[in-house]
Amino acid sequence: MTLYTLRHIDISALAQGRSYKSAGSNARGRAIQRLREEHGPRLVKEYRTAFDAALADRPEGPEGIAQPDKVVLEVELSAQAPVTDLSRKREDTRQGATRLDPVSGAQKIALIVPDDKREVLEKLLNDYAFGEMIEREDKPAKPPNEDRVGRIESFRKGTFESFWQDDPAALPDDPEDEIWWGLWCFRDMANGVVDIARRLGCRVAEPDTHLQFPDTTVVPVFGPKLNIEILLFGTLGIAELRRASDSPTFFVTDVRGDEAPWIEDLAERITWPANDVPTVCLLGTGVNRAHPLLEPAVNAAHLAAVDAAWGADDHAGHDTGMAGLALHGDLTAALGDTGGRALRHRAESVKLLPPQGIDPNAPSAYGPITQAGAAIAETTNPDAPFRVFCLSVTNADRSGAETSAWSAAIDQAAAGRTIGDEEEGGPRRLFTVATGNVQDDMALKTLEEPDMFPAEDPCQAWNALTVGGYTDKTDIADAGYEDWSAWAAPGATSPYSRSSYLWREGKSPFKPEIVFETGNRGISPARTEAIAGLPSLSLLTTGSDADQTPLEPFWATSAASAQAARMAAQIAGELPGVWPETVRALIVHSARWTPAMLAQLEQARSKELKAELIRRFGFGVPSLERATASARNSLAVVSQREIQPYKLEDGHERFNEAHVYPLPWPTEVLEDLGATDVRLKVTLSYFIEPNPGFSANIDPMRYQSFGLRFDLKRSRETKATFLKRRNLDERDAGERKPSTEPDSGWLLGERKVSAGSLHCDLWEGNAAELAARDMLWIYPVSGWWRERKALGRIGDSARYALVLTLETDDTEIDLHTPVNALVNTLIDIEIGA
Repeated sequence: MTLYTLRHIDISALAQGRSYKSAGSNARGRAIQRLREEHGPRLVKEYRTAFDAALADRPEGPEGIAQPDKVVLEVELSAQAPVTDLSRKREDTRQGATRLDPVSGAQKIALIVPDDKREVLEKLLNDYAFGEMIEREDKPAKPPNEDRVGRIESFRKGTFESFWQDDPAALPDDPEDEIWWGLWCFRDMANGVVDIARRLGCRVAEPDTHLQFPDTTVVPVFGPKLNIEILLFGTLGIAELRRASDSPTFFVTDVRGDEAPWIEDLAERITWPANDVPTVCLLGTGVNRAHPLLEPAVNAAHLAAVDAAWGADDHAGHDTGMAGLALHGDLTAALGDTGGRALRHRAESVKLLPPQGIDPNAPSAYGPITQAGAAIAETTNPDAPFRVFCLSVTNADRSGAETSAWSAAIDQAAAGRTIGDEEEGGPRRLFTVATGNVQDDMALKTLEEPDMFPAEDPCQAWNALTVGGYTDKTDIADAGYEDWSAWAAPGATSPYSRSSYLWREGKSPFKPEIVFETGNRGISPARTEAIAGLPSLSLLTTGSDADQTPLEPFWATSAASAQAARMAAQIAGELPGVWPETVRALIVHSARWTPAMLAQLEQARSKELKAELIRRFGFGVPSLERATASARNSLAVVSQREIQPYKLEDGHERFNEAHVYPLPWPTEVLEDLGATDVRLKVTLSYFIEPNPGFSANIDPMRYQSFGLRFDLKRSRETKATFLKRRNLDERDAGERKPSTEPDSGWLLGERKVSAGSLHCDLWEGNAAELAARDMLWIYPVSGWWRERKALGRIGDSARYALVLTLETDDTEIDLHTPVNALVNTLIDIEIGA
């Protein structure tokens, strides 16, 4: 039996910073072959036609407002072109919305061009089409301006639809239709847009609901499509248009009977927490604390609402149940045993959802509301040493496949970059977010294709820990349902849980990253009906009415997000000083797949199929035991470090540094084990600062402030080869990239785990091979800190957490002792070639 009783080993001091230059190319995309004689003249003609049409159709500006002196062109780029920023400061052009054609893969870009710059761009096109070819040494001659023009497929006049970034079906057809619009404004023009929107009679949401990102300001505006079109073309200060109609949904529990004696017994067996302990902050419907299992761990002063007029009570009967799970987990076992229990964390609440009767036309600006909720919690209870925010609210039936204002706001809050945070970055914040649920009331035939239910907004937030569901609850013991069966087998994905299976591979993070128990559905004997919420297939938690229904069944992914938050607070209590980035890493790193999940992974023969499965059930079910401690045959090494990814050198944006770790593997022990199978799990976690809008929805490099990756030394590489393969600064001038063996043995591989801000993979092989895989890079990839020099963030530093676990099934093997002894001997040894 593996006993997890040993401390994790801290290897932060082993990281050695080294000057870094990427060995890859910044250009992404394949070479585009063009016949200039056809391509060039056609673009010149299309440009002239599109510009003339835009001038002719330019709408009259609002009365009393100057006529705009710019036009909108829609520029289509080849599907082979890298994601491109067409705006040029010298030409005063601005790039607005970027869309990806779902069929051809071409990029369609709204480009705003001043009237007086028409000839500048026309000359650029004419030079490309008719200018003298440029001779190049050792390369074929090329047309002038080929790098800019060669990727362009066509020009058209821009339209209202050129700026629309949501589902086309959600765009109103009737010009008089009124909805809440999300106006993603150029940040320096947002005030002007707001002023004119008001003059047009539109209702503009209050300033505290506006979201500020590095390049854009998101303003919710209520009005008819006609006015928004006038506003769009009359100001040309709007980069993108989206819906601003978040429709949060949550899942209210069934009501069951009173079991007061059991509750009183459990309450007396609990050692209740002090005040200065980690806390779970529930963001949702409020909490009713007048419950014997809540009151000692929920301070009345720590219950609040984003609008004080709403009250802090649980108006929907939802988050009181969440509080019980966040403090105690599933109460079924706790109520049934007789032992003592120690609680070392607390709970608090900020109500985000208004009670019934609030103005239905109020904008659902849940991005700023979520940020406000976090700020209120920190102000109300400033002494909490660690806080995890738990969000079970989702945007009903809206896929999280792409970034939204809400998900970006969560990323911004996690990174400590909201308006109320310090300029150099406020506290990092950990959020647990539910994937959203497959609805309770769907017929069985509708539910039989679970992949048709994509995880819901805002669970796509990169920095959030997104939680889905599995279930071990399969025994039905409810009267009247004796002949019914459980939907999911033990250890299988819960029928309530959504997945990111339909999201874009390589661009979207794996969501959920983990799963917790969410309960099961019952299926009728004829297999025509499915029922949700059977008590025997659900979790048990605290009821919102302590007198009438103190215990209630609870199910679906809300329950999972509460359990994940509970584990985060428990880890913070066990490991003081741990960062939110590290807590996220430890939770994901501790996860293991159930036998049912492993069976599916073993049947999947390719990395693609394995990745699809992980988009359903993440990296498995976490374990508090493994997250907080190591074992003799299963040791974890952990690092928390800061890194400066980029620098400005001679006026140019460069990569700055990478970190290389000499890994303290016990070489003799591993070599003696020879062909014995061992596993190495690597998890890298950091919080990016988001910059949504423009082309960020199709190119992650535009969304993230920075990115990091890991790379493990191959078994047959020398140290010199390993250092040179990844880093140009380790090579002599003109030295080529050294050849090396394929990096086999990984479950997913480098490309599959590259999206998002958490990267996790599992390597399996023999012990002797791993003994030689004893160095690891943490290196940067591009982000907007580097690409957007004008924003002045290129020299910023960032934090990351790294966790590696070395594991073997043989419980007699002691890996922990020799690794612990090696760490101190490696600290002062300089890594050389």
